[in-house]
Amino acid sequence: MKFEKLTKEQYAWVGIRLVLGWTMIWAFFDKLFGLGYATASSKSWLNGGSPTSGYLQFASSGPLSGFYNGLSGNTGVDVIFMAALLLIGGAVILGIGTKISGYAGALLMVLLWSTNLPPANNPIVDDHIVYMILFLAMTLVKPGRWLGLGKWWSNTPFVKRFPILE
Repeated sequence: MKFEKLTKEQYAWVGIRLVLGWTMIWAFFDKLFGLGYATASSKSWLNGGSPTSGYLQFASSGPLSGFYNGLSGNTGVDVIFMAALLLIGGAVILGIGTKISGYAGALLMVLLWSTNLPPANNPIVDDHIVYMILFLAMTLVKPGRWLGLGKWWSNTPFVKRFPILE
């Protein structure tokens, strides 16, 4: 396997890609197993807890809180949320599906941002908006090409047929 020499900017984008992916994957595993960070073991998904109920029921605030409270504990919402964390995080870490994972990650961040309006420490911007911008920027930069499987993935016949999966 031949490795190309990367620029400082490329290494920075690889770092951003890996950190964003890890953020999603970690949230998935913490909610699945209850690793004791955001989710206690007794409230893990595997122990019958809902990955969305506590947050949507008790932590949402603002004009959309009634909508989010209504989604709390819904099995379909739990499955979609957990699948989003796993698929977005996995794709970003591997460097594949940069377009679709970037857009999906940005959408997930906007939805999470909208659960607490206005944000606690700033009238508009919080960490979810920063993550959203980084996810969208990844769709343009495509950092999965560097220290990832992005080049290989982009050249597969399936991705050539469906470019949104690039």
